[in-house]
Amino acid sequence: MKITDIRLGMLKVPLKTPFKTALRTVHEIEDVVVIVETDTGHVGYGEAPATAVITGDIHGSIIEAIRTIIKPKLIGLDISDLNHVTRVIQGCIMKNYSAKAAVEIAIYDLFAQLYGAPLYKMLGGGVPKLTTDLTISVDYIDKMVADSLEAVDRGFETLKVKVGKDIGVDIERVKAIYAAVEGRALIRLDANQGWTAKEAVYALHKLEDAGVRLELVEQPVKALDIDGLKYVTDRVHTPVMADEATFSPREVIELIKMRAADIINIKLMKTGGISNAIKIADICSFYDMQCMIGCMLETSISVSAAVHLAVAKSDVITKVDLDGPSLCAFDPVEGNVLFEGADISIQDTPGLGIRSIKGLQMLA
Repeated sequence: MKITDIRLGMLKVPLKTPFKTALRTVHEIEDVVVIVETDTGHVGYGEAPATAVITGDIHGSIIEAIRTIIKPKLIGLDISDLNHVTRVIQGCIMKNYSAKAAVEIAIYDLFAQLYGAPLYKMLGGGVPKLTTDLTISVDYIDKMVADSLEAVDRGFETLKVKVGKDIGVDIERVKAIYAAVEGRALIRLDANQGWTAKEAVYALHKLEDAGVRLELVEQPVKALDIDGLKYVTDRVHTPVMADEATFSPREVIELIKMRAADIINIKLMKTGGISNAIKIADICSFYDMQCMIGCMLETSISVSAAVHLAVAKSDVITKVDLDGPSLCAFDPVEGNVLFEGADISIQDTPGLGIRSIKGLQMLA
């Protein structure tokens, strides 16, 4: 099975409600879709969002990186030589993580199709079921409480609450949500780099002293402030998770050595795809550190790949934040991963099993 062409398209899907964090407000998913074609007629799919404030990628950079750098290096390569193909993808251009991820996802999709198995089985197997949390966007307190109660009524037992806008209001937001859902749902806090280290410690102490028990707090300080991240980790009881602070396996090793966080958030769009995500999971497993699998604003194309990875690495990926499809007004993808509220399951079809994508606009 050899690569004969790589085509690109755009996919737009409106969100049910605006997605609001300390960094941005988004009203619709607008992602680049990668289609890798082969001489056997098999087709692999990948996807990349433009998340400039986190990965630095925009639509234009993703498209040009794939068209002008990655694609010419891959034409003619054999899918069966997976390690070589992924090394070519990772080595042909610096950074451009989302572009690499989209292409790698399509390559792994084809690799599993080559052997007639769902991707998770090719990555090591596992129980093909997961349970995800749901994101509660930062907003007025009453709106966040209402959104939290609605999510719990829909069957979500873990909520990821966005904060980081105003330290005093953030504390009141969390107290109100905790009081409303206590005993019905766990709360994960995500500050999206919105606090300083001292603000984070102050806020978490206030919440802990008030009896609020959080499952974790995600990336409370700026991505490059590793010393600040360690400062928070050393001074609070709540587990601290690194997200934007860790992209590569090397960064994860350094963070673990510093004991700057308790948990690592793996996202395919940060790692540049599945190959580095596997390395990070294995590193964390060696050091007995838990991981979360997360996503950007993505549809079920690339989120499905993250699902397969999480199932295969469930010994170390113990927390799941794959709610991208649940945030969409509709799922444009017919594939082998089913997203039904908080429940995610994989059907027994080869690769990612993508059969159709509604609304895909091909690029010239």
